[in-house]
Amino acid sequence: MIPNFSFEVCINSVESAMKAEAGGAHRVELCDNLYEGGTTPSFGMIGQIKKHSSLPLMAMIRPRGGDFLYSEYEFEVMKENVVQAKAAGADGLVMGLLKPDGSIDTSRSKELRELAGDIPVTFHRAFDMVENWEKALEDIIDAGFDMILTSGLEANVVKGQTRIKNIVEKAGKKIRIMAGAGIRASNVGELISHTGVQHIHASASHSLTSHMQYRNPRLSMGVEGYDEYSRKSVSQEKVVQILYAANKAWKSGNF
Repeated sequence: MIPNFSFEVCINSVESAMKAEAGGAHRVELCDNLYEGGTTPSFGMIGQIKKHSSLPLMAMIRPRGGDFLYSEYEFEVMKENVVQAKAAGADGLVMGLLKPDGSIDTSRSKELRELAGDIPVTFHRAFDMVENWEKALEDIIDAGFDMILTSGLEANVVKGQTRIKNIVEKAGKKIRIMAGAGIRASNVGELISHTGVQHIHASASHSLTSHMQYRNPRLSMGVEGYDEYSRKSVSQEKVVQILYAANKAWKSGNF
């Protein structure tokens, strides 16, 4: 399911999945609540995307925004969401759990990984919040995960570029490393050349303005000040541009 070199696009809608596929993406990561970093999508959304796109779909398993320290109740929700996401048609899952000291919650990570069965599972950017990335890397490998998404423990891949290189080298062939956060067509070539990363993740998005003609200016349904008449959607053009630059770097590099 995961090719030697891949571009994963983060999406939150059927339309975005179709644009990602038309632009040449290799798979999609489906999330809800992108402004909170992504939470578990609806199972209806998974089903509809599988009807309209042939791309492999990785479903986020995250019960809420915020940190990655989960209560027993939240962990039970995550277990149920693993089962339901698979039943809805998800081709893979994305998750991550930490302990209070910034280490990997290995036992519960293993439990969720085993519940996922034979589909691939990515440990998401909870990895970027760990206290000791080398120990965390080994714990994630031990838990049976297939891939790690990381920005190199920094706000974006540009700032984390050197550490991403170190992570890729340390991981070797034991687990795939995917770089994400702030990837653009303008920086992905340098990122790949410098780090040797073979998998990239980006939103490749732009803002769409609502077609609502009547707008009530006196209130907001969400956070105060949030523009609910604008939403993020994948830009097919940006997908094409990022993938072109990435392929050029992969072809010219020594992988």
